[in-house]
Amino acid sequence: MRAARLRRLGIVACCLALAATPAISPVPANAVPTATASAEPTAPPWSWPVAGPRAVLRPFVAPAEPWSPGHRGVDLAAESEVLYAPAAGTVRFAGWVVDRPVLSIDHGPVISSYEPVTSPLRAGEPVAAGQPIGTVLAGHCDARCVHLGTRVDGEYRNPLLWLGGVPRAVLLPTRPVR
Repeated sequence: MRAARLRRLGIVACCLALAATPAISPVPANAVPTATASAEPTAPPWSWPVAGPRAVLRPFVAPAEPWSPGHRGVDLAAESEVLYAPAAGTVRFAGWVVDRPVLSIDHGPVISSYEPVTSPLRAGEPVAAGQPIGTVLAGHCDARCVHLGTRVDGEYRNPLLWLGGVPRAVLLPTRPVR
């Protein structure tokens, strides 16, 4: 009896873990951000910075501590080489970081960064939402992709919060319903 209960709990735990793991599939265009913290988006979501099907090739994985390993952004499939500004802002940085070209845009409280991307833009230049801002280079993923990271007050946040792609959490019962 106890073994069966533990097995059922294990199955529920696995289902919850799988449900929380983002699939490598397009994010619905009508998905709405559900974050409520003051630093999270309250305005309409950003537009996607790449054209074509919306696919997350590698999800955001927050580190346990600021110095711990994690994936501090998302890798988005990029069928086209053109990168677009997801929202209006000002170029904060355009140049090389270690061995790859990076572009960062200040959108007010949020800073978005893209790599590997070459851009004719320079720090201080304004950008409009939807404006072409650079060229996605090959080499970050097996398929062409761009890494998008977002920071608020120096802390990395899941970029899908601003792209409208974080699904609402659904809690499943752990006991039989009577």
